[in-house]
Amino acid sequence: MKLLFLIVLMYMFDQHKGNRLSNNPRPFEDIKREISDYSEVAKKIINLAVYGKAQNRSYERLALFVDTIGPRLSGSKSLELAIQYMYKALKNDGLENVHLEQVKIPHWERGEESAVMVEPRNHSLAILGLGGSVATPPEGITAEVLVVTSFDELHQRAQEAQGKIVVYNQRYVNYGETVLYGGRGALEAAKVGAKAALIKSITPFSINSPHTGIQSYAVGVPKIPAACISLEDAELIARMSSRGSKVVVTLKMGAKTYPDADSFNTVAEIVGSKYPEQVVLVSGHLDSWDVGQGAMDDGGGAFISWEALSLIKDLGLRPKRTLRLVLWTGEEQGGIGAEQYYKLHKMNISNFDVVMESDEGTFMPSGLAFTGSDEARGIMKEIMKLLKPINITQLFGNGEGTDISYWMKAGVPGASLNDDITKYFWFHHSQGDTMTVQNPMEMNLCAAVWTVVSYVVADMEEKLPV
Repeated sequence: MKLLFLIVLMYMFDQHKGNRLSNNPRPFEDIKREISDYSEVAKKIINLAVYGKAQNRSYERLALFVDTIGPRLSGSKSLELAIQYMYKALKNDGLENVHLEQVKIPHWERGEESAVMVEPRNHSLAILGLGGSVATPPEGITAEVLVVTSFDELHQRAQEAQGKIVVYNQRYVNYGETVLYGGRGALEAAKVGAKAALIKSITPFSINSPHTGIQSYAVGVPKIPAACISLEDAELIARMSSRGSKVVVTLKMGAKTYPDADSFNTVAEIVGSKYPEQVVLVSGHLDSWDVGQGAMDDGGGAFISWEALSLIKDLGLRPKRTLRLVLWTGEEQGGIGAEQYYKLHKMNISNFDVVMESDEGTFMPSGLAFTGSDEARGIMKEIMKLLKPINITQLFGNGEGTDISYWMKAGVPGASLNDDITKYFWFHHSQGDTMTVQNPMEMNLCAAVWTVVSYVVADMEEKLPV
């Protein structure tokens, strides 16, 4: 009986070794030594990704994909084709447990749309309807515009807004703050009786290029059409209005909303050798808006996540934990596919070591953004030192991402790629999001960072402490 007890005790201890550091954590110096032992593996990954046979592979794969499929709007036929394309590609790459997990996602189509200034002169406006917008009547809406620079100004001038088209000429501060005008512009305009809302695109730079995005309505508030116009047109209308000119616009939008569509999160793995039930998740989203090619947002993030598994497989490596690739669907509508994935898998939340998402471009990387405990940050700082050969070693804060937020709110550590996003919002959600903005060498470096970090975390003896 005593022998049986000892056997059970030893088994429980062995199983616990793969768990998070808890009551009796190892000395940090031991962890540092463990991480430093990965220096040769890290160099092999870097050499293969940046200088070896895999050089430019993620770029070339992405170019073939977006040139073949094009943009991939939630609910569209092209998104279905993209998912099937990736399913076959991951299978052909020799990855394990390649499968599709069904979800429901929104299905909206913009249809034909136009906006024309008819007073004080004739001028066609460059527009993109915002996702989820309602249509105008077939004949369109013709109305005088009211130009405002903020929600505060709109509500101060509420009596002037009745029956007009509100044009928002807000100042761009940063994306996170300024995007509220795209998201709530129609809602706030409807509250004061406006017929439609035209919002200056959420970007600091434009060559007469409107940007789309998601917008929202609310129960009890009339739904009015909403579209973004270019910076140039918004400022033109604002100048005319400030001089006292009456500006009249005819807006036509043929948008339609259909019942939610069937779609899939796309999954592939390298199964762990010692703790296969434990997961390091790398991800990007496969859907995009219906303009451009979705190469930057988020083709690059999706394809460096695929590349991480490919590089590890090519080197014959198998980490202790399972490295899982998830290509999300319905991200642009608010992380719809990711939310359903979380609900399906949250019963196993204790097995998730870290969740990683790349969704802010794959430009020149500067390091990793990370959210986790102080102890986990200390470990991640040591892991980043392994990237010294390419001089990308910084660890930043705020590792949040739309598709991993559900896990992070529940306490799982999260990480995002940190890269140079100086020009990201120039092309974001616009016709400019094409392969032309991608750089193969920068994608190689992003893939190297993504692979080294995910492999080392997956292969360490203990999970990251929470």
